Amino acid sequence: MALEIAKAALAAAFLLLVSAMPGQSQPGNAKEREMIQAAERGEIVAVRTLLAEGARIDARDQRGRTALMAATHRNQVAVARFLIQEGADVNAKDFIQDTPYLYAAAEGRTEILKMTLAAGADLKDVNRYRGTGLIPAAHRGHVENVKLLLATSIDKDHVNNLGWTALLEAVILGDGGPAHTEIVRLLVAAGANVNIPDRERVTPLMHARKSGYSDMIRILSAAGAR
Repeated sequence: MALEIAKAALAAAFLLLVSAMPGQSQPGNAKEREMIQAAERGEIVAVRTLLAEGARIDARDQRGRTALMAATHRNQVAVARFLIQEGADVNAKDFIQDTPYLYAAAEGRTEILKMTLAAGADLKDVNRYRGTGLIPAAHRGHVENVKLLLATSIDKDHVNNLGWTALLEAVILGDGGPAHTEIVRLLVAAGANVNIPDRERVTPLMHARKSGYSDMIRILSAAGAR
């Protein structure tokens, strides 16, 4: 009896959480969950059929993911394109505060990122670390994603809840290799502030010197870094 009560309480809490999140629909029914799973597997015919049968395009699974989010997780480009063309929300949050746009930016899903940007991705949106799409893209060395994002109006100097900008993350969390060095160059060329320090007042140049990243040191020094 106690177990059944606990299960009921958990189910009620889940429904309350979903309904309280702005712009989010209720958890999907069996058909909608099937559509989300099909999207993750890249089964575009099944996704199209289930939509035609009445599945809501932005229905959620148990992780708060829409079909577009599930497709983005597995880099199912064709399915993502179809869903976006059908009106899927590129800014729909899952339960860990990711959206198709933010996840594509962070995980190197370049083709899907292009589509989310064209479909109205919210450049001011942030992930669970309060970081914009640019920050994890820089951290993980996704050069093409950084190029795409720097061509938008995204805030190049946004500071996340760790106290880091995209430039700081490229230096601190990068490996000093060609990809991260190119990202530092791109950020500097785009006008990123080279002297915003972390919470310990350590600047990108100081971090680069500490790690012995000579190419980054050269780029930052030439840009007036201290």
